[in-house]
Amino acid sequence: MKSVVVSKSRWPYSRSTVKKQSSSKTRSRAKPAASAGRRPKVPTYQLKITLDLVKPPIWRRLSVPGDATLGWLHAVIQVAMGWTNSHLHQFSAGDRIFSDPSFDPPPFDDGPETLDEEKFSIQEVAPAEKDVLRYEYDFGDGWLHTIVVEKILPPETAPGAAARCLAGQRACPPDDCGGPWGYQNLLAILRNPKHEEHESMMDWIGGRFDSEAFDLPGTNAHLRMLKWPRASVEHLRRVLMKRDGFVEP
Repeated sequence: MKSVVVSKSRWPYSRSTVKKQSSSKTRSRAKPAASAGRRPKVPTYQLKITLDLVKPPIWRRLSVPGDATLGWLHAVIQVAMGWTNSHLHQFSAGDRIFSDPSFDPPPFDDGPETLDEEKFSIQEVAPAEKDVLRYEYDFGDGWLHTIVVEKILPPETAPGAAARCLAGQRACPPDDCGGPWGYQNLLAILRNPKHEEHESMMDWIGGRFDSEAFDLPGTNAHLRMLKWPRASVEHLRRVLMKRDGFVEP
């Protein structure tokens, strides 16, 4: 069996400079950020986000405002799925590509222009139920997500929270584990104590990893922390650190 490929990343927080909190302390600090300023009479989108090429499936069902930008949706996906915002990302809808221009994504000679994700809302790029968006995170590992618009709720029936996770299954793969193939290989190693890389992978993963775990209340507690209508990179970093139980020294 080949080794797991563990790539380097631009972690939003360093494991060597932060301390892990206990789960009880983490929950006590999960105070929701205010979502004031949201305009009334905006439809709510119910989205199902599924990680491609991974079996059994890893997915989340989200409720978000239709006027949310794709930049804000990126922050929601990072929190809800379990990623660490350590790599570049992009959305695609048809032949249009959207990303954060400040990260200067690599140009493609024959590809379409990359549009600013903060200038386009969900309802603009996916105006109807059953519309599909694609979200790619980490161009090296190539984590592809399929986003399906399951429902568009009229304003009078739309819930008040800016972002909610309605359901989901299974833990997010760890960042930098080598994409879908590397993740399946990692799980095989973790399940086999006799594997020559078992000890080193257990140490890399932090000593414990439950691929079937998903904490719905905890996910919503941290989604409520996201600032509306825009979550900066620094703000998202802090939310992700709290979610993962890390504190800065």
